[in-house]
Amino acid sequence: MTPAADGAPALPTDAAGVYIHVPFCAHVCPYCDFNTYAGQESLIPRYVAAVEREIAATAPLLDRRRVASVFLGGGTPSLLAPDQVGRMLAACRASFDLADDAEVTLEANPNGVDAAHFAGLLAVGVNRLSLGAQTLDRRGLRTLGRIHEAEQVGAAVRDARAAGFANLSLDLIFGWPGQTLAGLGDDLDAVLGGAVGDSVPEHLSLYSLIVEPGTPMADAVRRGILVPPDDDTAADLYELAIERLARAGWVHYEVANWAKTPALGSRHNRLYWRNGDYLGIGAGAHGHVGGERWMNHLLPATYCREIEAGHPPRSNVEHIPPRTAMGETMMLGLRLLEDGVDAARFADRHGLPLAEVFGDTISELGELGLVQPSAHGIRLTRRGLLLANDVCARFL
Repeated sequence: MTPAADGAPALPTDAAGVYIHVPFCAHVCPYCDFNTYAGQESLIPRYVAAVEREIAATAPLLDRRRVASVFLGGGTPSLLAPDQVGRMLAACRASFDLADDAEVTLEANPNGVDAAHFAGLLAVGVNRLSLGAQTLDRRGLRTLGRIHEAEQVGAAVRDARAAGFANLSLDLIFGWPGQTLAGLGDDLDAVLGGAVGDSVPEHLSLYSLIVEPGTPMADAVRRGILVPPDDDTAADLYELAIERLARAGWVHYEVANWAKTPALGSRHNRLYWRNGDYLGIGAGAHGHVGGERWMNHLLPATYCREIEAGHPPRSNVEHIPPRTAMGETMMLGLRLLEDGVDAARFADRHGLPLAEVFGDTISELGELGLVQPSAHGIRLTRRGLLLANDVCARFL
């Protein structure tokens, strides 16, 4: 069987990616358990310089391998001035074999940005924006602790288009306490109907709210102040989104991601689901190259101090055993709904046939109607999609 181009898993010769973490936020939302910090914006100039140094220091790991995507996530990368973003991207161009058509994504909040800011980002090389709308429902925004209004989402979309951005993604969250089917439907109708900034985005991410332990939201749930929807209601919300977006002709290419056309799927996110290699740059960033996974120091000041002292900023390093790597290929690759896991690529990457390693598990899941053959291997069924976490866990 011939491997599919750009299938899962990625091969060691395939293009890599670069993730740059920007941990600064003007306000930390109560549901968030990412590595983010409010009130530390004075560190940003020092942090940008440290990121530039880490990019140069980690470049040998890729050995001039092609880089197809750069993703600036957070935190709130849009807190950085365009020239600061430009310095980090210039460091990437100087240190990596960055493809001419590389996808360069920056996450932005709808507040605190305007057309001039977006134009500056476009000028320094950002070509894709991911706007954190989360919901257009005012009650939902307050429940989620967001400090923007729905009108600011529309204004940000208009400003991004005016600046020249032709590739725009919106992030939405479903399953927040108090959300109804009608409310999610209204959000989707507004997005798909072009009512948000007089424009339809090219991409939509729709994430199920997870109440993470240790967050203020988890405390509110424990005390009965907030009541999340039960599993059946959350499933109903997800199915509503699947059906509404399918009716509009969108491509559901990954469990939580849709694109207007196959070409508009996030290349960087696909790299993760393909179990590919990527550098993790910045405080708390995770990287994965050549069977090794690492995490950098969480605290921005500690990260900067280590870089300035000429030390690697890593706090944890894991060498991934072959059997674990195979399980992770399945767990991640099955999230790609159209392609799934490519059997020929699996054998090329891991040195063993897919059927030999996981044949019994695949047969059992097939009998349960959870996976099915694809053109090049296996993928989830519709029923398997609704139970994706349980299905993927079977391979670990």
